[in-house]
Formats: sequence, C-alpha cells, structure tokens
Amino acid sequence: MKARFTDEQIIAMIKEQEAGEKTADVCRRHGISSATFYKYKSEYGGMEPSDAKRLRALEDENGKLKKLLAEQMLDNAMLRDINSKNGDARWEAESGGASDGRSSGQSAAGV
Repeated sequence: MKARFTDEQIIAMIKEQEAGEKTADVCRRHGISSATFYKYKSEYGGMEPSDAKRLRALEDENGKLKKLLAEQMLDNAMLRDINSKNGDARWEAESGGASDGRSSGQSAAGV
C-alpha cells in the first residue's frame, strides 16, 4: 500500500499546527483523523524533512541487516545440523559400528 503523505507533507502538517492553527482545522484540510495526526506528530514531531529522510534510510538499512542476520542464522543452523550428522557417521565408522559406547575390541560379554 502506498503511503498517502510523504514525510515532508506530514512534517508540514505538524508545523501548521505548531504555528497556532487548530488541530481540527489541519486535519479537516488534509482529510485525516485527529488520531492519525497525533500518530504522525509522535513519530515526526520536532523533525526537519532531512531528518525524516535520514530516519527512513536508517530504518531501511536496519531492515536489510535484520534480514541478512536471519538468513545467516538459518545457514549456520543448517551447517551445524549437517556437521553433527557427519560427525555421528564418522564416529560410527571409526569405532567399527559399535554405537552403544563399546570400542570395537570389546564384546557384549564384557571382556
């Protein structure tokens, strides 16, 4: 869904209200509810348009980094799983197939 207002437009709305215009008038002119206006104000209050652009760029970069981290964690888990399976197979081959903890030279009778 495309955002209805750009960061610059939202900041301009907030500045109109801060300049003394009534919140209801600003909301009516731009076709938004007062709840939406206050949500915008909590997110963008005190920002300049350049700050908003920087914030958006940082949020985008953060999202990309989180995605990369998640992919790396999945790759790491997959490699650990493969390594543990290969380690079990290697252990069985080295011990002569005894998987109950006895060395290949011991019998089930104990000696």
